[in-house]
Amino acid sequence: MCGICGIVHFSNRAVDETDLRVMMTTMKHRGPDDGGVFIERNVGLGFVRLSILDLSPSGHQPMISRDGRHVLIFNGEVFNYIELRNELQYKGHTFTTRTDTEVVLAAYREWGEDCLPRFNGMWALAIYDRQNKSLFVSRDRYGIKPFYYYSDNNCFVFASELSALLKACPQKPGANNQAIFDYLIFNRTDHNELTFFEGIKKLQHGCNLVIIKSIIGKPNINIIPWYRLRPEVLNTEPFRSAEEFRQLFTDAVELRLRSDVAVGVCLSGGLDSSSIVSILLKENKKRDLTTFSAVYGHGQYGDEREFISEFSSKIDTMYYTSPDAQTLCADLNDFIRAHGEPIPSTGVYAQYKVMELARKHVVVTLDGQGADEMLAGYHYFFGFFFKDLLHRKRLPLLVSEIAHYIHNHRSLYGLQTFAYFLLPKSVRTKARLDEKGYLRHEFAKAYSDGNTIAGNLYGANSLHDALLDHFEYKLEHLLKWEDRNSMWFSLEARVPFLDHRLVEKTLALPEDQIIHHGMTKYILRQAMQGVLPEKIRLRRDKIGFDTPQDEWFRSPQFQKIVKEVLTSESLVERRLIDNHKALQLYQRHLDGQINIAKEIWKWLHLELWFREFID
Repeated sequence: MCGICGIVHFSNRAVDETDLRVMMTTMKHRGPDDGGVFIERNVGLGFVRLSILDLSPSGHQPMISRDGRHVLIFNGEVFNYIELRNELQYKGHTFTTRTDTEVVLAAYREWGEDCLPRFNGMWALAIYDRQNKSLFVSRDRYGIKPFYYYSDNNCFVFASELSALLKACPQKPGANNQAIFDYLIFNRTDHNELTFFEGIKKLQHGCNLVIIKSIIGKPNINIIPWYRLRPEVLNTEPFRSAEEFRQLFTDAVELRLRSDVAVGVCLSGGLDSSSIVSILLKENKKRDLTTFSAVYGHGQYGDEREFISEFSSKIDTMYYTSPDAQTLCADLNDFIRAHGEPIPSTGVYAQYKVMELARKHVVVTLDGQGADEMLAGYHYFFGFFFKDLLHRKRLPLLVSEIAHYIHNHRSLYGLQTFAYFLLPKSVRTKARLDEKGYLRHEFAKAYSDGNTIAGNLYGANSLHDALLDHFEYKLEHLLKWEDRNSMWFSLEARVPFLDHRLVEKTLALPEDQIIHHGMTKYILRQAMQGVLPEKIRLRRDKIGFDTPQDEWFRSPQFQKIVKEVLTSESLVERRLIDNHKALQLYQRHLDGQINIAKEIWKWLHLELWFREFID
């Protein structure tokens, strides 16, 4: 797990090593153990290393092939590197290290781009071909590892983090208002190639980027998808039983234990992270397990200690952190710098504090990310499910599932989302605008039609399509936040649920194996019977890494910060948010009439981001 960066000049201008070193220093937290630079005239590659496999200097990057032709910088892990190394040795390749990096380089030399489907892991990599003067870039299937770039007629610049990329951009970028609109109205980021910075893009997950022959001269940049989930799912046999699911899930967890440093688990108390812990305890017989959790006190929203404590008799080392309004105030500037872009919820801050705690004890963590998108973990998926049943005229089953939902959850939220998803796209956007009510009219009018979320993410006609859409348009922002939180503290975060074999076979299942009798994640619950504590296995609520943020924003310290932001000249002059309406809403929040904690946080983070990165 590391940080990569690079500069390509589309002329004969030499790359200045100082420019690369500045980028590397900016993201040194991603790789505190080593660093390296490769420069060949107009091409420069930089690398910072967090040592996980083969801790010796032999894992140094940039790594150059034995014949000197190919130069690799690689951020991530290929977990099946041992099996691939054995296969490559059979084909005549020899290895001098125990790293997966050397395996990745040999695999590319053996199979070219066709090596990628063989990789089980997470990565963003760049390979420079010194003979053909071409640069090959690739990103993993689901976007677990980041890759940002800027290009114009003169240069191509890339990095693992935006803050590093900003150091080398030839001109300071402004804010991307479409990204800001989508963030404020839909709570979404990273659903397309856009970032919050105008002119800076991210390479989409499952894509390659190739700067082909003759880097010197007119730029020729091609972006080519190498992995598409929908056709893979169509060609995949679903699980035949819950037992088969458990076996593959166990294998996915075991693969992600491959490490030469200590591994722990981020334990929220929910079904997903608890399943990972239970597999490690029961299937892997792991006795030295360490977990890390965020708690807030009995009765506080977001506190899941009663579920986490189900493991207290089985695990000797369980660590806790307790984020609160005071710690968030103290960490606010660092947190904003760590992420580089606005975030729509303080739940990400809870994970930040868990990672800060974990770094004191381990270097690698396992996390339950991805299970909600794969197994319909969010309650609004019931809306898609009900819509699916209605369109297929399965009315008796629709009535039955609605009845089970209401009985299990004592909520009408699933029915509200059902009604919302039945609306036309334009009406869905207008409904969100009316719900928020604090955007400047001219800003809302200018960017309402440019949003793709109302159609791409909320327009699915079936549960199956909704799950696929979430992998395409929604999952990546969660993965980005986990990457930033973990790497800020020099940690590698691994996500077993996103083993592509598990994803594809799960998404090939019929819907009654995903939602059944008003309960989500049905096959996982069945698979974990006898493995996971029943109190957790049969949980009906979902919290995850969430916080009591509504109370935080009523605290005296936050009242001061929020009111300063909402009355600031800078916020008013941006003409994005109507500060008078926002102040009225905030006062109602303070009076306990409404809970708009998410909106308050979005206003706050957006304005502080502007001040840190744009102004």
